[in-house]
Amino acid sequence: MSTPLLSASPRPLAPVLARADEIILGKSTEIRLAVACLLAGGHLLIEDLPGLGKTTLAQTLAHLLGLQFSRIQFTSDLLPADITGVSIFERERSEFRFLPGPIFSQLLLADEINRATPKTQSALLEAMEEGQVTAEGETRRLPQPFFVIATQNPAHQIGTFPLPESQLDRFLMRLELGYPDQAAERRLLAGGGQRQHLDQLLPLLDASTLPGLQREVAAVHAAEPLIDYVLALVEASRQAPAFQHGLSPRAGLGLLAAARAWAWLAGRNMVLPDDVQAVLPSVARHRLRSLQGSDHASAEDIAALIRSVAIP
Repeated sequence: MSTPLLSASPRPLAPVLARADEIILGKSTEIRLAVACLLAGGHLLIEDLPGLGKTTLAQTLAHLLGLQFSRIQFTSDLLPADITGVSIFERERSEFRFLPGPIFSQLLLADEINRATPKTQSALLEAMEEGQVTAEGETRRLPQPFFVIATQNPAHQIGTFPLPESQLDRFLMRLELGYPDQAAERRLLAGGGQRQHLDQLLPLLDASTLPGLQREVAAVHAAEPLIDYVLALVEASRQAPAFQHGLSPRAGLGLLAAARAWAWLAGRNMVLPDDVQAVLPSVARHRLRSLQGSDHASAEDIAALIRSVAIP
């Protein structure tokens, strides 16, 4: 039985993926996962050593997708109001006026998020979950689409505060870029670095079209056996002796949403078990804590979890 393909001809995001591949060399899968995260309506956490392209990836996506971009450098002295905004008194009008913070953007780069205190980190919780900010007693909607890409340094580095589990669970996916392969790094060295090309990037998509694409993704069909498969994976994570606790219901919803986005990017209008398996490591690893004390599950743990559940 053949897998139904979407009738719409060329994928509107295919040029975006191809152009991003020219900037972030040798990381096609990671770029595709980042775009799938956006299409699924989630937020992305990238953890890796400095200098591996985390910030460049965020800026590349903002340029190519035509998104209003804002960057916050998280530091230990950053305050919640530095993120959400403050009210100032205008003497001429004898009234207060709210000055929106950098969070009022379509793509927010929260750079080195784990260098800020937990109080400041928590300023993002309401925004990421509900798409709004409550400041000084008034609730304000954020622009749509609203996509947070947060970067963090490995927890063993000096001056970091670990993200609480409630914050981690707000991120649909967690990625590691890793070192480029030798061929990609040679191209990088020969080209003198890729960030110099960012200013030359032209938008290949209008931001106003993204909500429509997200609705298309949400409509990708997931058959009952496929939903049972996702449910079985979630339940297996709760029973697995390797983890301190299993995946939450929010994680199950996120896994299915991410699998829909992965299938949509492949040009299909239905989700396959392969789609679920492709996104599971990125969706699950930061939510599962190993009994050995690691702050996230290993790739081997996730592989074992996949093997433990029969494919429908």
